[in-house]
Amino acid sequence: MNRTDRIASEMKRVISDIIRNEVKDPRIPLITSVTNIKLAKDLKYAKVYISIYGDEAQKAGAMTALKSSAGFIRRLIGQKMTIRALPELNFELDTSIEYGSYISERIAQLKDEKK
Repeated sequence: MNRTDRIASEMKRVISDIIRNEVKDPRIPLITSVTNIKLAKDLKYAKVYISIYGDEAQKAGAMTALKSSAGFIRRLIGQKMTIRALPELNFELDTSIEYGSYISERIAQLKDEKK
């Protein structure tokens, strides 16, 4: 595991904690999780992949809230982690969990149809 991976792993834990406990925006549902973080090699940019349980309107509202809270979250990361440069946060919606669930349902339907 290289340095960027270790920092990304720690940052994932810290951001999850911040979203759960520090960000007080009602648009962010309780079931919101950080699924992955991709850091640039120079640590200037971080793509934060977020999984949100809810309908499309809730997801859009939560993403808007997270994007507007990016500066606040970044400042708290600076307080909780000791790294030289704080990356700029870009939040992306991660739909891989929903896609996996959809594929599982389709497989189950096909198995039922075969019987």
